[in-house]
Amino acid sequence: MDDDLIARMVETSELHGEFVLSSGQRSSTYFDKFRFLTRPDLLRDVARAVAERLAPGTTLLGAPEGAAMLLVAAVSLDTALPVAIVRKQAKEYGTRQQVEGEVPRGATTTLIEDVSTTGHQVRRAAEVLAEAGARVARIVLAIDRGGADLLREAGYDVDAVAVLRPTD
Repeated sequence: MDDDLIARMVETSELHGEFVLSSGQRSSTYFDKFRFLTRPDLLRDVARAVAERLAPGTTLLGAPEGAAMLLVAAVSLDTALPVAIVRKQAKEYGTRQQVEGEVPRGATTTLIEDVSTTGHQVRRAAEVLAEAGARVARIVLAIDRGGADLLREAGYDVDAVAVLRPTD
């Protein structure tokens, strides 16, 4: 299923032109995550592929604030696991929390990200979840554009549905 799924993800989301990636690097290829995260058939299938890669014993799903919230919600519906969302910064009103959702101390957590080029945003989310008491057991990327390398160097167990590294 993965080869077919990856082909469908690429066919749907691969764009060609001149793009600046989140890393600041330029690329002639860009994967528009919203093109597969907003199609119910692809979102369902990507969520199932992510769910197959969860760390053993996962009791909590996490995601950084942003488009990954669509994916983690779909995985949550498929697995019946609760979710914690990591904001880029604590909100300045209400609960003033940076993590939304309950994080039981020591919860075995799989952090989910849609596309990662540098790994910086998802690494920061993992650090915040750990500070909140979670044990980040694995990070699962829908598309690894290079971010997995930094995450592994930082000591994280990383898996990806698709590895699509920039060639330019």
